Amino acid sequence: MALAREGYYTYATMRDIVKADKIMEIAQKENLKINVLKLDVENDSSVKSAIKQIIDKNQRIDILVNNAGWGLWGCVEDVSINEFKAQFETNFFSIVRMVQEVGPIMRKQGSGIIVNISSYTGRIGFPASSAYASSKFALEGLSESLRLEMAPFGINVIIIEPGVMNTNFFKPMRIARKSKSDTAYKNITDKILSGVKRNAQLSPHPRVVAKTILKAIRDKTPLPRYHVGDDATEFFRCQEE
Repeated sequence: MALAREGYYTYATMRDIVKADKIMEIAQKENLKINVLKLDVENDSSVKSAIKQIIDKNQRIDILVNNAGWGLWGCVEDVSINEFKAQFETNFFSIVRMVQEVGPIMRKQGSGIIVNISSYTGRIGFPASSAYASSKFALEGLSESLRLEMAPFGINVIIIEPGVMNTNFFKPMRIARKSKSDTAYKNITDKILSGVKRNAQLSPHPRVVAKTILKAIRDKTPLPRYHVGDDATEFFRCQEE
């Protein structure tokens, strides 16, 4: 919405377009240039179809924001291999899938911006967030390499690293199946989850992330990464000391 309100022709994508009613209601009320497309980032055919629809209508893609992601809570021993794979499928491989489809379009244009939404846990690991943190660490590495690969073609790759935000990300919290039982790590997992829930209620509204994305895409020489939120700033400061 923030991009559309600044005049950008925006495509909002989602797996279930039944949820699009509120977006379209706001778009019509504010006369915003927003289209909603069905897109399952975990499905090759769905990605190809959505990108084709955009190109058929607009002939170009200037900005790609990769925002798909969710968090799985649990310590390493309590997270099954299938749960790890599911976490990486959305948080990492879906971004690879989108980049592989949009990258050639931007190269042909000779310009473009790719914004990957990571997290401060993409550079700092925490207990009971092993699957989520490792998927975001992988995204950070991908983005660093991608930035260098695409720079010669006039394409900027930007990482956004939010701290805890007051969103529905934690509602409901997705917990590794084994973590729900009486494991050796139950106490530490429960403590982490309680702290995260408490912090989320006191955290900034996600509009601060949208503002940071706007700043990043407007910068003539964007930084490789932008962190968002006092908690992220403080954690990174402590990490550097």
